[in-house]
Amino acid sequence: MKFRKANKSDVFHIVKMLADDKLGQLRENFMEPLPEKYYLAFENIISDKNQELMVLENEEGAIIGTLQLSFIQYLTYQGGIRAQIEAVRVHKHYRGKGIGEKMFRWAIARAKERKAHLIQLTTDKKRPEAVRFYEKLGFKASHEGMKLHF
Repeated sequence: MKFRKANKSDVFHIVKMLADDKLGQLRENFMEPLPEKYYLAFENIISDKNQELMVLENEEGAIIGTLQLSFIQYLTYQGGIRAQIEAVRVHKHYRGKGIGEKMFRWAIARAKERKAHLIQLTTDKKRPEAVRFYEKLGFKASHEGMKLHF
């Protein structure tokens, strides 16, 4: 298996994985061809040095996972950097095989390489199995997250 930065031809496969669950079906607009807004977002992501949109390929070169790491510089923690992990998905045929854990181990190592002092994530409360998975990896529910949708 190989991690690499996503390229434009990967966007279709990434969005397909993002849309392939109960919650993703409600918020993604997966169709062929993909709406242009996904490609515009991709261009914004890859042009930002603090964003890393990654894919995981199997031995045959098929995309079996994806995640996005954002590196956030701030003044607190003495000018620290925090890594935010988002949009983690494993292809449905590869779930339950340890791929998600490999992806998180890679993301944690990458955050350390970039000198982040912590890595954080949010998860939907409708995904209790995800919470258990993150806790198994050492994540702690240390804060209460809040959102305001527009």
